[in-house]
Order: sequence, then C-alpha cells, then structure tokens
Amino acid sequence: MRRAFWLAGAALTMAVAGCGSQSEPDSGHTEPAGRECPADVFEPGKFILLPAGSYIKGADPLYPEERPSMRLRVEGFAIQAHEVTNDQFAAFVNATGYVTEAERAVTSDDPRAGSAVFTRDAKGMNGRWVLRNGATWRAPEGTGSSIDGKGRHPVVHVTLADARAYAKWAGGRLPSEEEWEYAASSGLPDPANRFSGAIDDKGVPRANHWQGVFPIKDEGKDGFSGTAPASCFPADRNGVHDLIGNVWEWTDSPADDAHMIIKGGSWLCAANFCARYRPAARQPQENDFSSNHIGFRIVRDAAAPAPGIAR
Repeated sequence: MRRAFWLAGAALTMAVAGCGSQSEPDSGHTEPAGRECPADVFEPGKFILLPAGSYIKGADPLYPEERPSMRLRVEGFAIQAHEVTNDQFAAFVNATGYVTEAERAVTSDDPRAGSAVFTRDAKGMNGRWVLRNGATWRAPEGTGSSIDGKGRHPVVHVTLADARAYAKWAGGRLPSEEEWEYAASSGLPDPANRFSGAIDDKGVPRANHWQGVFPIKDEGKDGFSGTAPASCFPADRNGVHDLIGNVWEWTDSPADDAHMIIKGGSWLCAANFCARYRPAARQPQENDFSSNHIGFRIVRDAAAPAPGIAR
C-alpha cells in the first residue's frame, strides 16, 4: 500500500526513506488544560436536517485551488452533528469485523506501508511528520498507544475506503464537497467573516486548531494539542459541531483519479502556515492515505429513513 507524504494542510511531500518508523519515540508532551467538554452537550449519532438552498462555493478564496467562486444550489440533506467517533467506529468494527487499510498495512513488508503521525519532542515543540507502521485507529500514535478514554474523539487513521465502508453500514454516505461546504458556509457565526468558524472577534478560538507558530509550538489556547472530543466546541448556527478544525473530513468528491477532496482543516491548521479552517478551503488527498488528523462524518438524503439503531 503506497503512503506518499502529501500531508493535508501542510502540503509537504516527504521521501518515505527519510521518515521515521514505529520505533520513533513518542513526543511525551502533555495536553494543555483549561477546556472542559460537558457530557450533556454531546448527542451521539444526532443528525441535523438542512433545507435545500444556495451558497457561494469558494467565497473569498485565499488559495488558487479555491477558485473560481460561483453560486450553487444544494438539495436538502441531513448531516451528522459531529464527526464519526472512535466509539461509533468501534461499533461498526465489532458488528462487521472490518479491518482498516492502516491495520492491514501492519503485516506488510513494504517499507512505505503505514500511517502518518504528527509528532513532537519531549517539550511538545518542533513538530514533524513520521510514517509509522502500527499507527491505526486503535493506536493513533503508533504501537503501544490506545484510544482508552477517547471514545468521544473523532476516529482517525481512516482512508477513503474505510470511511465509505462505515458510511454504508451506518445507512449514510460521505458528503459531496458541495454539501459539506454548504453546511459549513450556512452555519458560520458571522457569514461576512469566513474565519469566524475558527476564531471570534476577540481572538478566542471557536474550534480546535493550532495557535502559535507552526510547527514550532502550539500554544494550546483552545485547550488541546491534538484532537478534541466531538462537540466540545460550540455548535454553529445550524447546530453542527466541528466542521471547522479538529480533523480534516473526507468528502466523496474527486480531485482526480487518485485524490479526493478533504475539507475543514484540522488541529494542525495555523494562521502562519495553513489557514484552511474556512468553508472554502479544499485539499486534494490521496485515496489510500491515512493520518492522525483526517477523519470524516456522514450524511443522509433528506428522505432517507434513519436505521433502527443509533450509530
């Protein structure tokens, strides 16, 4: 399985031969304190029905790939109010026996097999990407790590195929780029400010992203230095959480034969390097790529009945 290092949000291409392996030491840094995630805010498996409407795709473009701007109409659909969590994905795996591409790569002899992990030194600084054979949704930092106590966090280390498999089982599908952007645009706290999903007028983070100079130091003003639990940050005007920041999200819209579009930015997006925590931002990502900052959420057609059990 090929794992070239086209890294979403960082736009870096790294030779696999120069990447670390699962023997790379863990960062050892501690997550910043200061943000609580009330349990009563999180409603697992909740969907928000969005009516048909129009929006400006690529509004206020910042990067060339976001152009041209155009008004598009989108039919109504229902979108999960939060990213698919570890608990939700575990239920899928337990019910079906599904094995992700990153898990299958563990037994591969290919030195390029593995999943991408953003790691830092013992002081939580000087971040860099490494390729780890053994980094999976169950072990986000590599062999020896786990998701114990992180059932509410978004599932990561999932490829396009993994996300599609879950969506089918859960009675949904991945959103198109247009559906995703329509949801994010219409939900902005301040529709006139395309950055308002990430930060308020006083500079206080509204989403989980990188504060400080990337990749030197994350100041952690949002309370996190990695993924945040789903729905920890306030919902947007539509009632949807975390479309901006936390993890990039797969869509079902192709960029070309080998890449799909991912949206929303992640906990690694910083003002000095990425600034893709905006509805218009888009990134082509290799279909078979996985990392610890890419996840997904699902949608359902407006007329589609929900499955009989909560997923």
